[in-house]
Amino acid sequence: MPIYEYFCQDCRRRVSIFYRTLSAATAAEPRCPRCQSAHLTRLISRVAVVRSEEARMDALADPSLLAGLDEEDPRTLGRMMRQMSSELGEDMEDAEFNEVIERLESGQSPEEIEQSLPDLAGESGGFNDFSD
Repeated sequence: MPIYEYFCQDCRRRVSIFYRTLSAATAAEPRCPRCQSAHLTRLISRVAVVRSEEARMDALADPSLLAGLDEEDPRTLGRMMRQMSSELGEDMEDAEFNEVIERLESGQSPEEIEQSLPDLAGESGGFNDFSD
């Protein structure tokens, strides 16, 4: 039962369309469920590998995950956050999460990011929750 992803050229959105069979998918003329446009470009979807919760937790507990972490370099923190979200099998399509990771990977400090995104900290206080 394949789910196909498309990009709608008219409303500029990514859409997913479910087909019961492969033959139904190949015979279909897909339309955007949002704007009904037929101007869709097929996207290559990410492949999901099914792993048990235990296998994912084992991967996160691997000491080599933290081996290259330099506390003074925000780039390594960004890479670790990206790798951890990947290991958790989470599809992090949250724009704010991705922005934080990209800014860390570009070398911007967590403090600078927190100052420029005041809603990021919320009521919890942000990046400095665990510092003395």
